Order: sequence, then structure tokens, then C-alpha cells
Amino acid sequence: MNIPENLKYTKDHEWISIDGDVATVGVTDFAQGELGDIVYVEIETEGESLDKEEVFGSVEAVKTVSDLFMPLSGEIIEFNEELESEPETVNSDAYGKGWMIKIKMSDASEVADLIDASAYKELIG
Repeated sequence: MNIPENLKYTKDHEWISIDGDVATVGVTDFAQGELGDIVYVEIETEGESLDKEEVFGSVEAVKTVSDLFMPLSGEIIEFNEELESEPETVNSDAYGKGWMIKIKMSDASEVADLIDASAYKELIG
């Protein structure tokens, strides 16, 4: 299982890459494996400002639909539009081309609440 050390994680199985005040968010390799083949990614919150823990979209797999939760408060400034036509990219490249949104963070102190790779490994056992 791939859990890059340079990323931050949430208990909701999302990964976060921080670059200045912009956070890129996707679902982890573990999450995409549990979901199975992803057939649709729905993000209708681009341009909106949401609080941490609010739902920003959903992922639909063959077996289930799962909500996606904001790992940090801020404005969704970009959605990975390639996922509209190729949602399976989340399965094949969860930490690369399978990213979902970019957030302009409104409260950088929330980054301290995210967990590191070793804590995430413990979480998923």
C-alpha cells in the first residue's frame, strides 16, 4: 500500500499536499482500494468557501457512494476536470493525476490537525 511520507492525511482517508496557502486534496490509495472501481466523481462546490468537515462532493464506485469531506477550511479554487471523463484515474493514480480539488486555505493553523503518514498507517492497520 502506497502512503507517501510527504503528504498529510485525514481519518476520512483523504490526502493533502500543502503548497503555500493552497492545499491539493485527493483520496488515499487505501480509500480507492476499499471503494473499488470509481465510476463518477461529483464536485459541485468549485468557487465556494466551506468549513473543515463539510461535504464538498462525492465519489461513486460500483459498490457505493461516499461523501468527500473538507480537510481544511477555505475556498475550492479548482476541480480536477479530467475526472469528469476519466474517474478511474483515482484508482490508477490516487496521489498524482487522481487529485480532486485545490483549496485556498482560510485558516493555516488547521494543518496541525492533520495526521502524518505513520499515524495514517496506524489508522488503517
